[in-house]
Amino acid sequence: MPVSSCPQCSSQNVYPDGALWICADCGHEWTPGEAAESALVVRDSNGNVLVAGDTVTVIKDLKVKGSSIPLKQGTVIRNIRLVEDDAEHIEGNSDKIKGLVLKTCFLRKA
Repeated sequence: MPVSSCPQCSSQNVYPDGALWICADCGHEWTPGEAAESALVVRDSNGNVLVAGDTVTVIKDLKVKGSSIPLKQGTVIRNIRLVEDDAEHIEGNSDKIKGLVLKTCFLRKA
């Protein structure tokens, strides 16, 4: 059964390894029998698909729990990480605050 793209990041850079298929870009491993529609799709506030490693921008000022420094509108979050099994949150770091978990409804892809 030929596989044309990764079910997690939609990359075309995939290869077989025994009974599994592996994405060279995101490292996701799956069997050919897994349904592609079960893959988690994370979208920003404009509906753009986000993948690990993307850069996003905050669209409004946000208070940050545990910090006296707010995230201002326009703050750039580079090299995001997707939260497993949660399409509404991403992890990332700003220049001033590390270890952020942000809702995708307050972000847009840069």
